[in-house]
Amino acid sequence: MRAIVLTEKGGPEVLRVAEVPDPVPGPDEVVVEVAATALNRADVLQRQGFYPQPGPVPDHEIPGLELAGRVIERGGRARLWEVGDEVMGIVAGGGYAERVAVHERQLVAVPQSVGLPDAAAIPEVFMTAWDALVVQGGLTSGRWALVHAGGSGVGTAAIQITKAIGAFVATTASAGKLDALRDLGADTVIDRAGEWRVDGMIDVVLDVVGGDYLDRNLAALCTRGTVVQVGTMAGPPPSINLGLLMMKRARLIGTVLRARPLEEKVALTQRFAREIAPLFDTGHLRPIIDARYPLADAPTAHERMESNANVGKILLTM
Repeated sequence: MRAIVLTEKGGPEVLRVAEVPDPVPGPDEVVVEVAATALNRADVLQRQGFYPQPGPVPDHEIPGLELAGRVIERGGRARLWEVGDEVMGIVAGGGYAERVAVHERQLVAVPQSVGLPDAAAIPEVFMTAWDALVVQGGLTSGRWALVHAGGSGVGTAAIQITKAIGAFVATTASAGKLDALRDLGADTVIDRAGEWRVDGMIDVVLDVVGGDYLDRNLAALCTRGTVVQVGTMAGPPPSINLGLLMMKRARLIGTVLRARPLEEKVALTQRFAREIAPLFDTGHLRPIIDARYPLADAPTAHERMESNANVGKILLTM
């Protein structure tokens, strides 16, 4: 099969297509013929050598944290899916390939209203946003969320999830993306270079940026609010205002999805399948796709992501 194999670390030019052996499913796994995968910031970091795939070192290092496709083979104990079923899901790596072996309980049926290959834009960002805002952050109807990098894949998913549960959302982004985020349903849009204007009103912050945002996040929180740190695109914070954290009786939660053990990923996936996936067919949620590239154009796709010009997900199609 064809796959993007990392044989060295560096810029987008190291993303090259190679022929590798087809995956063999374990007893509880299925093999999915991939229709598309989608880019995530973790892929860029892995390509640069800063975010290795967790677990044993694979024979071939293939990036990619999510996929959508059709089941073509089942392991001896796999019973949840039939050959031909359309599925989507998260993986710890390997998504930039024509076929992937994945535990059957890490997969979700592709919503009928979305279909292949667009469903590849759903798993990683919608699970991450929902887990951060609702499962860990405790966001409920009538409360306020602050979502940073609103034009990113996680950001566009978070805005929609917030509105779908009846909450309010403020979001930060570069000036050129603000109109698109208003159209997506954001109640307040904030030029990231300007004033935030939300001090003391936010119940849950979803932050993929880090850096000097932390103190401003704490200022934005209401009493007993929560900051959920999902990424550190701007690096670690220069300081933490512990006094403000204490005065607001706030929570600061750090979280990642990729490095969780299989049992936790399965539990999150199964809950997502029950609570969130149906909202695509009711029209409350939809994948936001910025651009599509064939697998061989992965370097160009990475260049677009690193330019921060995208609004929504960037797909690689097989």
